[in-house]
Amino acid sequence: MPEKLKVVEEGKAKIKVSDESKISKKLPVFYNPVMKLNRDLSILLLNSIPENNLNIALPLAGSGVRGLRFLLELKKSKMKTLYFNDYKEDFYQILKNNFSLNKLPDKEIIISNDDANLFLLEGFGFDYIDIDPFGTPNPFLDSAVKRISRNGILAVTATDTSALAGTYPDACMRKYWAAPLRNELKHEIGIRILTRKIQLVAAQYDKALVPIFSYSKDHYFRVFFRCQKSKSDVDEALKEHGLLGIAGPLWLGSLWDEKLVSKMYKFASGDLKLFLNIILEESKIDTCGFYDIHQLCKKNKLQIPRYDLLMKKIKDEGFKVSRTHFSTLGLKSDIEEGKLLNILKN
Repeated sequence: MPEKLKVVEEGKAKIKVSDESKISKKLPVFYNPVMKLNRDLSILLLNSIPENNLNIALPLAGSGVRGLRFLLELKKSKMKTLYFNDYKEDFYQILKNNFSLNKLPDKEIIISNDDANLFLLEGFGFDYIDIDPFGTPNPFLDSAVKRISRNGILAVTATDTSALAGTYPDACMRKYWAAPLRNELKHEIGIRILTRKIQLVAAQYDKALVPIFSYSKDHYFRVFFRCQKSKSDVDEALKEHGLLGIAGPLWLGSLWDEKLVSKMYKFASGDLKLFLNIILEESKIDTCGFYDIHQLCKKNKLQIPRYDLLMKKIKDEGFKVSRTHFSTLGLKSDIEEGKLLNILKN
């Protein structure tokens, strides 16, 4: 156990973590406060789906904060069994201490201290698997896909955004078999490249992974998939793979289930509700990419308009439009660029 520990609170959970200023996966107790929103959204999503009595697997549990919050904040009927796993030497004792700190019984939980892939492959029929690594999720995808149940949810985080967002295009090609973009669209393109890669891994096992909720935030991308197990579903998903200009191949389909996002928005509050409000509006527009209004005006030597007035004009012309969480300067719309330019000129 580390000598210096401090108690931090997140959501309804308290945990003991290493008293270090620098976040590193080498710490005995790995806890990243920046990822609080990541965990907030996981809880919100699970509380918004209709399924109950879920077998939930956390193969990279770290400090255990995600699982502790699941136990404290998910609806009582939501979980059947919660599986904690991490390979760190003191993980079992650290987790036990955090259970005591939160006055939680260790009933209906299983704690493992194994390699993440070994843990997954020794299990079976998980209804929810959360892959939240430090870096690329690639080493864990095969095992996770094999063990996600029919109609189950696979949640995947990628923090190697420098590859996916185009800073290192060669790394993106090696890891994700696609060419990224290094421009205003880089985050949406990156998340669509990630989505396709995960879908291809699943396709080998006749499993179709359909995105139900996706977002880009801070230093990471996050995608939640619903698993459908049939060859025809796989074939339909693969039809949505293609290029966007020179970028890709990538997922060209929807990144969100609009009904699910609407439920999540209804249950959210505070900053989370503000974040979801933008995504809810985005989810209603079935397009790939968006318009960076500043770039478009600069390219065509036009004055930058007020966004609210521009959006009203676009709607008046019969098109859908919303802000996008991928860029503060972007508008997502089904309007053609030529028609948008005509509006901007006038």
